[in-house]
Amino acid sequence: MLIYPAIDLYGGKAVRLYKGDYAQMTVYNDDPTMVAKDFAACGATRIHLVDLEGAKAGTTPNFDTVKAIKDTTGLFCEIGGGIRSMETIEKYLSAGIDRVILGTAAVTEPGFVEEAVAKYGDKIAVGIDIKDGYVAIKGWTVKSEENALDFCEKMEKLGVKTLICTDISKDGAMQGTNHALYQELSQKFLMDIIASGGVSSMEDVERLAKLQIHGAIVGKAYYTGAIDLKTAIEVAK
Repeated sequence: MLIYPAIDLYGGKAVRLYKGDYAQMTVYNDDPTMVAKDFAACGATRIHLVDLEGAKAGTTPNFDTVKAIKDTTGLFCEIGGGIRSMETIEKYLSAGIDRVILGTAAVTEPGFVEEAVAKYGDKIAVGIDIKDGYVAIKGWTVKSEENALDFCEKMEKLGVKTLICTDISKDGAMQGTNHALYQELSQKFLMDIIASGGVSSMEDVERLAKLQIHGAIVGKAYYTGAIDLKTAIEVAK
């Protein structure tokens, strides 16, 4: 299993939200590139990036910061948040970003996912944010009528290779992750499953690794020191 340490971006800074609530935001570092350098020093090979402003607005306000992180570290970088057009996908991939994550647009415009996968293949991932068994969209602010498992099945049929799944109720809460959910997803689908939300202890890392899923995103637990990134990367291997 691969560990994807995360940087959530807002106003060019590294921040974290509590359960997706923009009103409960903590700024952890004014210079996200320094955070990314520490990831590399700890042995990380991949970085998960989220443009929180982009997620709400459908724009790329933190593009320069994302590019600086890629250029500074040279690590595999994936980016999500507000990617709702082929032009935005092209903008990121042309800048050297390795994979883009479609979220809201995957729910509201399945044809867009199909077009993107047809053109860019495994450089396209889909992020599914789950709230009470349904898919949440627009920066987690709206719960859609799309059943989560039905949506996953639809994405697999469209040729999506990587699925990043977040249980919103667990995200940033430091109360453990939803192991049962990731076990179910890994058994039902052939896509690479990346666990996100609530990975808050070494026990979480160990249990997820045993499920043999593709990856796990570590966010708040890194910033608070609850998970030692270097150790987590070794354990995940």
